[in-house]
Amino acid sequence: MKEKQRKTVDVRIAKEKKKFLEILEKTPVVQLACERSGVSKATFYRWKEADKEFTQKVEVALSEGNSLVSDIAIAQLISAIKDKNLGAIKFWLTNHHKDYTNELHITAEVEQELVLSPEQEALVRRALELVSLPKYGI
Repeated sequence: MKEKQRKTVDVRIAKEKKKFLEILEKTPVVQLACERSGVSKATFYRWKEADKEFTQKVEVALSEGNSLVSDIAIAQLISAIKDKNLGAIKFWLTNHHKDYTNELHITAEVEQELVLSPEQEALVRRALELVSLPKYGI
């Protein structure tokens, strides 16, 4: 491919990537962003594999898109609460007020001291050693 053609293709791809990312920021679903931008999923994953900067931009777009959708969902939930929707009210209280959570707290006292056999103690010590090993320095 000639240099002029390569530059033309690179410019077109850059525009396609930009359009894809803009759509992904508004709708954080890769499949939908592919459909709406006209980019195949195979092309998307090829770009992602070959272009680390694009991969980072995808992660940012997904994060921003998820934040946008969450904001919209919260606004809708608040609107439903204002409309006296009992399900919305219950959902909000269950997830945002400690007195309405569905948590069960149990407290107990152990009356018997735990005694390990020498074999069990050795196993526990070995497990603790393994947990404390550096991630790649085994």
